Amino acid sequence: MVRQLIHCIAPLFYAVSLLGIPSCAHSQPSALSVQQVAPGVYMHQGAHLDLDDGYQGDISNIGFIIGAKGVAVIDTGGSRQVGEALLSAIREITDLPVLYVINTHIHPDHIFGNAAFKQEHPVFIGHAKLPNAMALRGEAYLRQGQKLLGIQFSESEIIPPTQLVASFQELDIGGRRLLLTAYPNAHTNTDLTVLDETTGTLWTGDLLFIERAPSIDGDIKGWLSAIEDLQKLTGIQLAVPGHGPATQDLQGALSNQARYLNLLLHDVRKAIKQGHSMQQAMESAAASESGHWQLFHEVNRRNVNLIYPVLEWE
Repeated sequence: MVRQLIHCIAPLFYAVSLLGIPSCAHSQPSALSVQQVAPGVYMHQGAHLDLDDGYQGDISNIGFIIGAKGVAVIDTGGSRQVGEALLSAIREITDLPVLYVINTHIHPDHIFGNAAFKQEHPVFIGHAKLPNAMALRGEAYLRQGQKLLGIQFSESEIIPPTQLVASFQELDIGGRRLLLTAYPNAHTNTDLTVLDETTGTLWTGDLLFIERAPSIDGDIKGWLSAIEDLQKLTGIQLAVPGHGPATQDLQGALSNQARYLNLLLHDVRKAIKQGHSMQQAMESAAASESGHWQLFHEVNRRNVNLIYPVLEWE
């Protein structure tokens, strides 16, 4: 009884200091729902929600791969709470140690669950540019998370990688090799993919969106170049995108995304050439794609807002 009371009081003090609201934020979370998409490969699919509409920290695809020696986690969700639920899901399946936590890029819906894995003492891995991106954006992301999630964001923190991938790296988790590839500026400037050689499963991070409108935070031309590189890969049996369902048709999914990005690039360039304002471009650019993507209106406007000023200087 005393231990249970102490367990509840600790996060309560944190909640009071953060928002002035009492809470027992860190009672043992329920395990996150995961599906085995390939032998030893488990994925949790995040919800298609925008940051301004019902965001709960669980909108990205996260998961793990089990080898003979241990587990590699790939992205951890948008809060410590989501990360704890992912760890609970792992522990329902295996007692093997978590050897690696791999972040596919900088975005908060992929990294804030890292804090739940500190007790496992894994190696945190990311793109060579990820530590700097975390340093530059960390405070803003923390404020945003607290604003959006309140108590549910308790004890979430920025945990930078201790092992960096500049171009290519191999990991061995016991009879299972993972191939990590870093990309130049594309969706972000910190994009990393993970290929499980055993099953041919490719975790793309947000270099690939399925169903949900692709969101640009890097360089649209660099992203199109990265798509071309991904289309050259062979032996891929399954792709796990950053958002949306896993697919056996990587080429088709990449083509769908490239179609949208190429049209967006073309239409914004055309709008600039014709003297149209950014606001006008937001209303017209890639409008024919609206029926193909969830959250299109919100995401497409933000994409135009990002690329219009850059393309003005071409």
